[in-house]
Amino acid sequence: MTTTTRPPVQAPPDRPDQPVRRKGIASRTPRGFYWMVLPAFALFFLLHTVPVLQGVFFSFTDSPGYGPWKFVGLSNYAALFTDSRVLHSYLFTFQFALVSTVLVNIIALAVAVALNARIRFKSTLRGVYFIPYVLSILVVGYVFQYLFTFSIPAIAQAVGNAKFSTSILSDEGLAWIAIVVLAVWQAAAFNIVLYLAGLQTVPAELYEAASLDGATAWKKFSHITFPMIWGFFVINMVLSLKGFLQVFDHVVAMTGGGPGTATESVGLVIYKGGFQGGEFGYQLANAVVFMIVIIVFALVQFRVLQREDVNA
Repeated sequence: MTTTTRPPVQAPPDRPDQPVRRKGIASRTPRGFYWMVLPAFALFFLLHTVPVLQGVFFSFTDSPGYGPWKFVGLSNYAALFTDSRVLHSYLFTFQFALVSTVLVNIIALAVAVALNARIRFKSTLRGVYFIPYVLSILVVGYVFQYLFTFSIPAIAQAVGNAKFSTSILSDEGLAWIAIVVLAVWQAAAFNIVLYLAGLQTVPAELYEAASLDGATAWKKFSHITFPMIWGFFVINMVLSLKGFLQVFDHVVAMTGGGPGTATESVGLVIYKGGFQGGEFGYQLANAVVFMIVIIVFALVQFRVLQREDVNA
């Protein structure tokens, strides 16, 4: 029998000079994807980007919102920093936003921790606490206005409390507190849902191990719960502050900016001056500045909270 020996098969030599072809994301994406995204992109550009660019353009004019106008350069922006009404609206808005942000996160976190415990009717209570978020702010605001105008003073008179026998909505120094109460009550629902979502991510084994070590409820919260949901806390803080800085409906329903101009927010000043006072171009400059302030404030807040997370 004759044995035939085949020569060994040699692998082709490496060619380092030959570039490796890698398909990018764009080449792997079907063309149909772009056709699906195009309508949404076009609508966003037409309904959001174009109005923003128009607003920036007219902020350099003296336009009253109708009729002829002319360019005034940076005059509108310079006038903002000497306008006492505008400066007071910024002070009120930031005071309201900071206080409301702190209160709503404390209350929402406390309620979320309670709802996450082993209690009866847990699912029902979660639904009940979310109701304020789906209600109209204006409708709820008028209800709260009635309570602060009539019900609370009547109760105060009945118990002999002279300080609150008159409505705080007529007090320049206290009217903002009523707006904070309404805003926190309405906004807490959304924050509660986010905190509940975060609490679901905490492993139950950690609590069991802590219980075996004799940890108290406060130590479990401070050493396990809060560090584990820190990311949700950051999101809630940023979203809450951003939302409260844009306060408008709450003020309209409760005080209309009064007494006088004591509770005028930046948004309300822009609305009144731009659409009712013939200051369209001037208030557009105010809106551009306020938009920049919100963006910068949110970025700084996010960076600070993110740094605290890294250090922790």
